[in-house]
Amino acid sequence: MRPLLPADPASVGGHRLLGRLGSGGMGTVYLGRSPAGVLLAVKVIRADHAADPAFRARFRREAQAAAGLSGRWVVPVVAADPEAPEPWLATPFVPGPSLSEAVGAHGPLPAGSVRTLGVRLAEALEQVHAAGLVHRDVKPGNILLAPDGPRLIDFGIARAVGATTLTAADAVVGTPGYLPPEQARAGAGAPGPAGDVFSLGCVLVFAATGRGPFGGGHAAAVVFRTVHDEPVLDGVPAELREAVAACLAKDPAVRPLPLRLREALGGGTEPACGDGGSGADGDGADWLPPPLPRLIAERSTRALELPAPEPTRLDGPQAPSGVRGPGSGRLTRRRLLAVGGAVAAAAVPPAWLAARGRGPGGAAAARGAAVGPVFTVALQADLSGPGKAEGQAHERGLRLAADRHNARSGAPFRLAVRAADDGGDPARAAQVIGGVVADPSVVAVVGPTAQDAVPALAAACLAADLLLLPVSVHSGAAAQSDWRTVCDTRGKPEEISLPVLHYLSRVRPVSHTAVVEQEGAAETDWELTRMLRHTPPSQGTVSVHRIPGAAGAADLAGVVDAIVRAGAQAAVFAGTSAGVAGRFARTLAGAGFAGPRMATGRVMAPAFLEAAGGAAEEWVFGAFFTEPSAVPAAADFTAAHRAAYGAPPARWAAEAHDALGLVAAALAALGEEGRDRPGLSRRIFRTSYEGLAKPLAFDATTRTLAGLRVAHLYRVRSGAFAYLGPYADVTATT
Repeated sequence: MRPLLPADPASVGGHRLLGRLGSGGMGTVYLGRSPAGVLLAVKVIRADHAADPAFRARFRREAQAAAGLSGRWVVPVVAADPEAPEPWLATPFVPGPSLSEAVGAHGPLPAGSVRTLGVRLAEALEQVHAAGLVHRDVKPGNILLAPDGPRLIDFGIARAVGATTLTAADAVVGTPGYLPPEQARAGAGAPGPAGDVFSLGCVLVFAATGRGPFGGGHAAAVVFRTVHDEPVLDGVPAELREAVAACLAKDPAVRPLPLRLREALGGGTEPACGDGGSGADGDGADWLPPPLPRLIAERSTRALELPAPEPTRLDGPQAPSGVRGPGSGRLTRRRLLAVGGAVAAAAVPPAWLAARGRGPGGAAAARGAAVGPVFTVALQADLSGPGKAEGQAHERGLRLAADRHNARSGAPFRLAVRAADDGGDPARAAQVIGGVVADPSVVAVVGPTAQDAVPALAAACLAADLLLLPVSVHSGAAAQSDWRTVCDTRGKPEEISLPVLHYLSRVRPVSHTAVVEQEGAAETDWELTRMLRHTPPSQGTVSVHRIPGAAGAADLAGVVDAIVRAGAQAAVFAGTSAGVAGRFARTLAGAGFAGPRMATGRVMAPAFLEAAGGAAEEWVFGAFFTEPSAVPAAADFTAAHRAAYGAPPARWAAEAHDALGLVAAALAALGEEGRDRPGLSRRIFRTSYEGLAKPLAFDATTRTLAGLRVAHLYRVRSGAFAYLGPYADVTATT
């Protein structure tokens, strides 16, 4: 539970709102109290989604589907208004954590708990299917853990068996990793109850092991493994493995019905009933391991003791001019705090600001503190671990950008920078972000620098309506649908193929390209292979060759031999190891290969040059970062960086500088009362900013970076990486 924000309503449908339970791309879920005093979870849909007639029809269907269910292990809808300007529905409040939260925080469940979970969720599905519905999104995030058993929630994409779908043609509906193989392809047939059983099997594997049966990573890769690979059941208790494996059969026809699954898990075969039926362990007492019951009890106590926010009455001359409550002359407490926060920020002592920042940025912000309100942009990055050089580049770029902004005369506000070190550790990142989110002066977060830290940061920022701007990593496929407060300032993973396609189609055209894929590749590298296969350079052909993650000399020699025998004219290394890439370059040169050789910025490191030796010459790299010292527009920035830090800006410094500039531009475009977290996270996608590295502008529909200057080309010359320019500007004479 988190406090209500200034923009939140005081009540919905007669239910007084007490706090926020969560927020996502579709809307916000509040803790509410009904007129009768019952605690409810009130789900309110954002107005922009409600404006879509098809979406409103789906929401109406969700309310109707869940309202017709009465089983003990499902959470029904008890009130709803699908026709409201912002549609809403209310369900009984379940104080327990979701299964994903519980496993993420406390580890996998013991075998007995997994058995009870499976029995009762099978019973829930039995009731759902008996009502003529298919849930279609059974996953850990849609399962809440209560003291007496689990609860299945969120029927947002449920539909009647055989009903006409309201989703777009060829849309894949569901969550990768929990999606049945028959629904994992565009154009799949109508979903059936067996698909829910498959998803339940995936949930049980997650509950028992902490991971899904088809691994993680990029969504498309997970879907591919779901369709083609066998599930990984290592770690699933032996007594449950047979039943779980049956759920995960590729053929829907051989999966067990929920009734038979309950029997296989030891829950009996008697029909499910509204009072809960039977379970794997009687009445369900103590079915969860400690400390989950204690967590549930604490949440229940907090919810029951939480008073409703009372409006603050400011009558007559006490009310600030132009600031009034909705139609009553009253100002709510949240509104008063929002106005007071701006006044407080304007009066922050300069000494306090100086103490908050270190290096350039803190002092400049302090000098201008009396001129206007101060907004803090936090950096969360690896500042002490293996990626500290990249984190330091981020910090220096941000502080110089804050200095530049604060030096402007007549600026309506000042910017401060707060640095938070997560050491490159995803677990530590999840802890550090809590302190950042709790700082009311922070309006945006830049980072992280470790790809694995993105989910925790994105989820925490979403819950706090706090803008997150990844610079050197990408937020992943979930950003566009689930994380509406994530603003990627780097190109999409698939866009790393653009400089490769440009170079091998226009600068040095080839008709046959060999792509070398390394096992365990990251999202960017996997997307490069996919895009080159989909759109071959010069409309020619592409062959893909795979090597182990730690490829030895024999592996590389075999791949190079295959490339030469295939008659490839260009070689592209789509891998993650700079050392392996360098050894591949040396092996390729030893075979006499003279065509274009390319890789990505992920392996553009000293380790590549060292491993390749002289074979590194003329290798070309596509990267998402620019070289500020070679960009005329960045001359002042480069000079300021040298003056402040005694060295030219490193990779990603200019991009971090631009991220803060984008935040400043969005804040400037907002009115004084809109300069808060919700206002900024909405405005950022309607803001354009001419950065040093590239223009920052976003597609209004997808909220992704637009334009063709997202990537750059480099070439190895005389043992060093030489900047060629934005890829689209590179020609054969460059």
